[in-house]
Amino acid sequence: MTLFDVLRNALLAGFGVQEKVKEFVDELVKKGELSESQGAKLVMEWSEKADKSSEHFSSTISDIISKTMEKMPLATKDDLDKLQQTLNAISIRVNKLESMKRETPKEV
Repeated sequence: MTLFDVLRNALLAGFGVQEKVKEFVDELVKKGELSESQGAKLVMEWSEKADKSSEHFSSTISDIISKTMEKMPLATKDDLDKLQQTLNAISIRVNKLESMKRETPKEV
């Protein structure tokens, strides 16, 4: 299972839980165990807590990915820019050498 699959499943589970909480609260309101305002307040409080948890989860995953990427021997943008500059310099030198070779008369 890839990291994307884990995140996707967690997100879908979060949506499912949110819907179940709303259904549960609606059922309590129907039974008269909660007033509509209490039910709405409860759903709102739960949603706020879920949002905070989601933000924390997202931040944690982001940190894990960043730390993992730092440990991997991947080229940075600066590395690639330096490599491009080196290739450009080599290309210029090769072109100069080729033009000098064409200009030099061949000995027979």
